[in-house]
Amino acid sequence: MINSKFYIIAGAVLQLAFGAGCKKSKVEPTPVPPTPPAVLKLNSFEINGQTVARPDRVQYDVPVNSTIRLKFSKAVNYSTLAGNIRLQAYSTTVPVNISFSGTDSSQVLLTPASTLQHIYPYSLAVLSGTKAKDGSAIDKQYGLSFSTRIDSSNKFPVVSDSVLLDIVQQQTFKYFWDYGHPVSGLARERSNSGSETVTSGGSGFGLMCIPAGINRNFITRSEGLQRMQTIVGFLKNTAQKFHGAFPHWLNGTTGTVIPFSTKDNGADLVETSYLIAGLLTTRQFFNGADAIETALRSDINSIVDNVEWDWFRNGGQNVLFWHWSPTYNWEMNLPIRGWNECLITYIMAASSTTHSIPQAVYTNGFARNGAMQNGAVYYGYNLPLGPANGGPLFLSHYSFLGVNPNGLSDPYANYQTQVVNHTKINYEYCKANPLGYFGYSNSSWGLTASDVFNGYRANSPSDDQGYIAPTAALSSFPYTPAESMNALKFFYYTMGDKLWGAYGFKDAYTLNFPQWFADSYLAIDQGPVVIMIENYRTGLIWNLLTSCPEVKSGMRTLGFSAPYL
Repeated sequence: MINSKFYIIAGAVLQLAFGAGCKKSKVEPTPVPPTPPAVLKLNSFEINGQTVARPDRVQYDVPVNSTIRLKFSKAVNYSTLAGNIRLQAYSTTVPVNISFSGTDSSQVLLTPASTLQHIYPYSLAVLSGTKAKDGSAIDKQYGLSFSTRIDSSNKFPVVSDSVLLDIVQQQTFKYFWDYGHPVSGLARERSNSGSETVTSGGSGFGLMCIPAGINRNFITRSEGLQRMQTIVGFLKNTAQKFHGAFPHWLNGTTGTVIPFSTKDNGADLVETSYLIAGLLTTRQFFNGADAIETALRSDINSIVDNVEWDWFRNGGQNVLFWHWSPTYNWEMNLPIRGWNECLITYIMAASSTTHSIPQAVYTNGFARNGAMQNGAVYYGYNLPLGPANGGPLFLSHYSFLGVNPNGLSDPYANYQTQVVNHTKINYEYCKANPLGYFGYSNSSWGLTASDVFNGYRANSPSDDQGYIAPTAALSSFPYTPAESMNALKFFYYTMGDKLWGAYGFKDAYTLNFPQWFADSYLAIDQGPVVIMIENYRTGLIWNLLTSCPEVKSGMRTLGFSAPYL
């Protein structure tokens, strides 16, 4: 009995002891936090039922009445959408209607409250405040940029090709006639800069437009003669000159030089050559025997004869130099070497009856003893001269506004082949569009020097930033009449609401995101349009300049041959 009691008491003590100890060491299980809902993701964009494969790239040619579908990874809280889905055109917010696709709240439909604008850049953003129904936030901000398609409807009544050419020549002619400087009569440099800045080279182009304007009955011969008297009188008696040569820019009222750059504050021989070619063209046109036209021709001859072309050889070198400054002398140090837009400079210098240059200056200087030749084939066309792919199209315009390239040759090139093939290379490049720019086609083509967004640059197939300049195709009418007419109709009928204005076609445009259309007109771009369309139609300007006896003689001196020489 004693033993039993002992075991009973001992067991009770052990039970109490171990029971108390177990209570003190017991660990409560850690509560497992609830699993947060997965983040909300935007899986895809759809435009009019088509999934956007690369949302990181701009989408082009989007219809103006499009619906955009956003496919999310799960149901979306509708109340968070209004402030977090934003459609903008530039910096302007575009109102949109937001709804779910039926009962599927993971698919959101966006419909612009009104029809979008044609050829316009839009940016859609899905912001970080967007939430799912379960409260989860979107994982990041999403975006999509797109551009609407071209409105292919005609913006103006369709007319015959001949009437359309009349319209374009007449409207473009107004740049020089209506917008000409009121004191000097010279051409202002551009429409969006100082009203006193006139350009010598652009004025030369404007002078060539006067015979075309009279020929087309845009102005009378009497009106043209009166304007010529104003211009020639200003150039002879008021305009500042340096060894007979003119600066690039002048003040249209005082005639004093406006520096083109710090050291370019004196003579610009290339711009002078454009001006002299224009003066000689008009001298041949105003050929009347009366006292007024006789005096005009005499004054033009005085201006032409005073240009010291030979002095610009800078000490007798066999090359002409572009600049000379009364304060910086020859520091610009830019010899005029080809192939570029300066062939006319050497022709005008050789044509001088008072300060002519010999053939060696052309051969060694401009032609570089043949080093200006190319001879390669681009897009199936042989290019006799110049840089790869031909360079900007103004190289085939400026020198040939008055010099007819048809049948013209020298030891280095057939110039008809040069200008035609250069233009076709430019055309074929734009049509092929190797860089994938939106809007390039067989009717939207032409790369040359022009205004661009926030600047000015010489565009070409070898340096293409996506800008089409109407002057490029339109000034090529004598070389590519069918291709240029296609471009003209596109610029006028299809793009007329964007490009057509008070002085013809504005300077340039790009249809790449974000689209840009120039609001400017430039003398050196408007002039060739009038002149080269006239040359295409009648050959008038070609016939006038090349009828000058001294030009014939000068071109023969340099080694040129042509039927008109």
